Amino acid sequence: MNLTENLGKKFVITTELGPVKGVLADKSLEKAGEYLSLDGINIHDCPMGNLRINSVAMASLVQNKLGIEAVPHFTCRDRSLLGTQADLLGAHALGIRNILVTTGDPPKHGPYPSKPVYDYSTFELIRLIRKMNSGLDYNEKEFGGKTDFKIACTAMPTARNPERELERMKKKISAGADFFQSQVVYDSEKAVSFLREARKLGKPILTGVMPLKSVKMARFMNKNVEGIDVPEEVISRMENDGADGIEITCDFIKEIAEHTDGIHIMAMGDVKGTNRIIEFVNTLVGR
Repeated sequence: MNLTENLGKKFVITTELGPVKGVLADKSLEKAGEYLSLDGINIHDCPMGNLRINSVAMASLVQNKLGIEAVPHFTCRDRSLLGTQADLLGAHALGIRNILVTTGDPPKHGPYPSKPVYDYSTFELIRLIRKMNSGLDYNEKEFGGKTDFKIACTAMPTARNPERELERMKKKISAGADFFQSQVVYDSEKAVSFLREARKLGKPILTGVMPLKSVKMARFMNKNVEGIDVPEEVISRMENDGADGIEITCDFIKEIAEHTDGIHIMAMGDVKGTNRIIEFVNTLVGR
């Protein structure tokens, strides 16, 4: 396990664990074991309000069975303030050392009549984890020992207002953020422009990449997903030149590599495609 020690020192590669079906964790672990060398694997926390195995529990399995450092997502959506602190203590006891703080998709997106909790904001959660790293609970009372989490946060390089996004990153750093994983980017010029400013903040940032499956997917994301901007020249390469999403992703990485601390691959469980990207990056940066 080497994510923590490599952040900001070497070019880092992380990816995401595909959806675990119910309790069939072994199948997901077997599939994840086919990845080439990675620095970390993210585990989602019931994305889009859908039922998934607890992210912290799955992160523990990933670390213990695959020997790869895990980054469980930890939402503000489902936990009370008390439950949050208990879950963080439990995560630490299980050997988890990275937590990605996120608001969480509203339950209304999912199939259950579940009510959101939202006892706190992402900024408050970051501050709480930093406080627990000092051995103090929410009330600043010693709880016995201290946690040792690295706090990951998200960033959006193609936000409509880049200056505002950089200000949010500054606030997250002030609250206690240790590193960032960005949302998906396809426009290399916008990515480089953002990364040049973001890296001045002094925290490692991994750039998110998601190989396009089709022209249809590209146009859908442009129209429906906020913060996603697929340039027409990229769509044209797929539509007219026959380029596939992996090839386009590798070209994008080549253009931004010197401006980022690593990449976060979101390939929707495509192990073969992810491994093609890993092989390319290993050659590009000499990993």
